[in-house]
Amino acid sequence: MEAKATHKFIKVSPRKMRLVIDLIRGKSVDEAVQILHFHPKHASNYAEKVLKSAVANLINKEDGKNIKSQDLYVKEVFSNAGPVLKRISAAPMGRAYRIRKRTNHLTIVVSTRAN
Repeated sequence: MEAKATHKFIKVSPRKMRLVIDLIRGKSVDEAVQILHFHPKHASNYAEKVLKSAVANLINKEDGKNIKSQDLYVKEVFSNAGPVLKRISAAPMGRAYRIRKRTNHLTIVVSTRAN
């Protein structure tokens, strides 16, 4: 059985998010939560919330079955680019520099291990 959770329009660039989510791909849920909780990057906070949401979705989907946290693992995790917020910064001599504030959509799929 598997369940997924998504968080859209996260104000972290996809490249920075991928640095964090590559650490948890294929790991058990307990280990992944530990890694994300103590990781210093800001993107790990978002990833931890989405991971916990995916686990909660799986528990709700199973509807009363006993689920052991040791049997759960991160099956898929990916970050897609979201819309880019375009801003302008003043530059010398009347010019302007573009600022591109990138966003991403994070998806985590959690599954039970086959015995």
